[in-house]
Amino acid sequence: MDDNNKNTKQSAEERVRTSLKKKRRKKRIKNIITLLIILGIVALGVYSFQYYKANGKLPFIGAGKATASADPAVEQTTVVREVEFSQTIDLSGHVEAYDTQVVVFRSTGAVTGVFVKAGDQVKKGDLLATIDDTSQAYNLANFESMIEEAELEGSKRKLELLEMQRTMAMNSLDYTKAYANFDGVVASVTVDEGDFFSAGDKAMVIIDRSKLKATVEIDEIDIQSITTGMEAVLTFDSLPGQTIVATVTNIPMLGRTTNQGIGVLDVEIVIEEPPTILAPGFTFAGTISADEVKKMLVIPTSAVITNRRGADTVRKKGADGTPMTVEVTTKYLGEGMSEILTGNLKAGDTIFLGAATSNALNFMLPSGGVPGSGAGAGGMRF
Repeated sequence: MDDNNKNTKQSAEERVRTSLKKKRRKKRIKNIITLLIILGIVALGVYSFQYYKANGKLPFIGAGKATASADPAVEQTTVVREVEFSQTIDLSGHVEAYDTQVVVFRSTGAVTGVFVKAGDQVKKGDLLATIDDTSQAYNLANFESMIEEAELEGSKRKLELLEMQRTMAMNSLDYTKAYANFDGVVASVTVDEGDFFSAGDKAMVIIDRSKLKATVEIDEIDIQSITTGMEAVLTFDSLPGQTIVATVTNIPMLGRTTNQGIGVLDVEIVIEEPPTILAPGFTFAGTISADEVKKMLVIPTSAVITNRRGADTVRKKGADGTPMTVEVTTKYLGEGMSEILTGNLKAGDTIFLGAATSNALNFMLPSGGVPGSGAGAGGMRF
């Protein structure tokens, strides 16, 4: 009995020892695997470090160089670049009838006749409407009778005065009639026979739709590239996928100033043979492109310094390598770039600027181009 208990106890202890050994073995294997993974990561890191270092691609090494290059004691430089461009000016607005006549009566009275309706075609000189002319016709006949008497009397002075009065009576009679001033179409009629109208009241509207015109704002800088006869390419929402050509017909002598303080001229453009679908009031967008190819000097805007007098300057690298101050005037082109308008600079001159600006210049001008201008309504194509 005792031997059986003893054997049973020993068997249980062996099972416990065996279980503990298995757990220790598994733990040892896990530790070995973990160590191998760590060693692998370290080896990969060392290899990557050596590889990128040998090829100059290590990120923080490049950052260190950039920091060193940004040291004020080591200034970055770039050259003034000359680029060619053609001026492209953006347009927007709405078209209107080439000519519009607001028909008004020039006399007061009852309407005795309306001879057209909306949609009718009219010719220049056509009679459109009339007002009662009884009083005016009487006055004219009266003065003609008095002239006949004056002629018999032989009074030259009296005759001159009566003839002037007859002319006035003829004009008053003519004022009772409304005529078309040009060939066109009746757009609207607001008068009926029998209505009473006062002098100056609007009776109808006549428009000429054989052409359409528009007035577009051109700013004081872009207007230097515009001449009469240039073509504008327009697009309309009512004509998707189509372009309409208009011609610059008038550049006014006088300009005006907008609420933003920009000098502009109101330039007229005309569509000679518009599609019938286009009606006065339709809006458009478009461009005018100058044929002339121009050249400009371009530098980073951050290279321009404003001095105490308010003048812009650039630090140019002299023959001995030292900076020399050059006074300039510039025009901002957008995206951190400016055009040199005046100043003692030429293409190829070296100017001083920060490292970040130099890199930006090289990035934006890989082929000597510059970003488009956004001054007012225009832009540039290179």
